[in-house]
Amino acid sequence: MLLTVLGFVMIATFLTLIMTKKMSPLTSLILIPALFCVIAGQGAQLGGYVLDGIGELAPTAAMLMFAILFFGVMIDVGLFDPVVRGILRFCKADPARVVLGTAVLAAVVSLDGDGSTTFMITVSAMLPLYLRLKMSVLTMTMVTATANGVMNTVPWGGPTARAATALKLDAGDIFVPMVPALAIGLLSVFALAWILGLRERRRLGPLTETGPAAGSAPAEETESGTTRDRTPVGVGAGSRGASAGTTAGRAAHGGPASPDPAGSGGGLAPDGGAAGATAESGEWGALAPDRPTLRPRLFWFNALLTLAVLVTLVAQSLPIPVIFMFGAALALTVNFPHMKQQRERIAAHADNVLNVAGMVFAAAVFTGVLTGTGMVDEMARTLVGAVPDGLGPHMALITGLLSIPFTYFMSNDGFYFGIVPILAEAGAQHGVSPLEIARASLIAQPLHMSSPLVPAVYVLVGMAKVEFGDHTRATVKWAVLVSLVILTAALLLGIA
Repeated sequence: MLLTVLGFVMIATFLTLIMTKKMSPLTSLILIPALFCVIAGQGAQLGGYVLDGIGELAPTAAMLMFAILFFGVMIDVGLFDPVVRGILRFCKADPARVVLGTAVLAAVVSLDGDGSTTFMITVSAMLPLYLRLKMSVLTMTMVTATANGVMNTVPWGGPTARAATALKLDAGDIFVPMVPALAIGLLSVFALAWILGLRERRRLGPLTETGPAAGSAPAEETESGTTRDRTPVGVGAGSRGASAGTTAGRAAHGGPASPDPAGSGGGLAPDGGAAGATAESGEWGALAPDRPTLRPRLFWFNALLTLAVLVTLVAQSLPIPVIFMFGAALALTVNFPHMKQQRERIAAHADNVLNVAGMVFAAAVFTGVLTGTGMVDEMARTLVGAVPDGLGPHMALITGLLSIPFTYFMSNDGFYFGIVPILAEAGAQHGVSPLEIARASLIAQPLHMSSPLVPAVYVLVGMAKVEFGDHTRATVKWAVLVSLVILTAALLLGIA
C-alpha cells in the first residue's frame, strides 16, 4: 500500500512542478524519482534502477537522435518544400484552415508509425504560418499530438503490436475491427481543429495576407485567459532552432527573412512591422526558397531515400535506430559531400538532438524508479482490485477508462506488458475475450502521445519552443475528450 501511495504522490508531484514551472521537465524527471526512491527505503538500489531504465530507453534515444538528423537534413535540402507550398496555398490566411491543415498533415505523416517523424515534419511545415499570423503555437502542438495519437494505433506504430504480443493475438485481428471507431476519433480531431481554428479566427480579428489587419494585431492568450505579447522566434530546419542556411543555434539566425516562405505562392509577405518577420528574427530562415542548403538536383534521390526509410520502418526489416543511422549517414554523404558541410549540418541540429536525448535519459530515471521499486505493479494491482465483481462483464469498458490514466503515467511497454495481461485475466473470468480487452487498451493513445514519458513529445515542444507544462494544460482535456469519443464509438459499434 505504501508503494501505491508513493507512486501516485510522485507522479502528482512531478506534474505539479512542471505545470507550475517550478522545475524544468529534465531536472524533475531526475530528482523527483530519486527522492521518492530514497523515501521508499530503496536508495541503495537507485543506481541499478537508473541503469536499467537507461538500458531500456537507449535505443529510443539513438533513434530520435538520428531521426532528427535525417529529417533535419531532408528539410534543409528542400524535400518537403512542395508539401509546405501546397498546405500554405490551402490555408492562405485563414486560421481555421491553418489548424485543420495541421491536423490533416499530422494524420497523414503519422502513417509511418513514428511520432518524432510526424512532429518534425508537421512543425517545420506549419510553425512559420502560425508565427506569421500570430496564432497560438499551443494550438498547433495540441492538434498535432492528438492527431498523431489516433494514428499511432496502426499495427506498425507500437501499441497494437505490444497488445498483440502481450496477449498472444494477431495485430490485424485487434486493429481492423477498430478502424471505424478510430476513424470517428480522427474525425473528432478534425472537428476539434476546425472549432479551435474558428476560435483563433475570432481572437485575431480581421486578417490580411500579411497577417492581422492594421490595428488589430492581438496579444497571445494565455491559459489563464490573460494576454501577453508574442515575439516571433526563429524557425530551425528540422529542429526549429537550427538555421537551414547557417550554423546558428536555435535562438538566432543569420539568414534573411524571405517574403515568400518556401515559395508558398500565398503572398504571405512580412508586413515590416515589429511583429512581422525580420532579419533579426529569421522567422522564415529554415524554409526560405533561396537557402544555400537546397539540393534541387538531388530531389528524387532524397525522395527515394526517404521512401526507402519509411518502407523499411513499416516493414520492420531492421531495428528503427539502425534504419535512421544508415539513412542519416547516406543523406549527409550524398547531399553534403565535404567534411565542413557535414559538420555544419550536424552542428545546426545538435541543439535539438541534445535536448531530446537529454529528456529521454532523464525519463529513464523516472521509469526505472517506477518499475524497479515496484510502484507500477502496486498501483496496477490497487486499481484493478478496486473494480467491483459486479462490473466484471464490463471489463472492456473498464479497460478503456483505465487506459486513459495508465497510458499517460506509464510507458507503453509498462502498460501493455504489465497491466493489460492483468486486465485480460480479470476479464476472462467474466467471459470477456482478450480481443475486446486489447482493443479497449488502445483507446487512450491520443492522450498517451503527450505523456511526459513519451520521448517524441519533447521533439514537438522543443521545435515549437513551448513549455511542456503549457502544452500539457492545453492538450490533456482535449485528448481525453477524443479518447472518450473513440471509446463511445467502439462500444456503440460493438467493437469493444
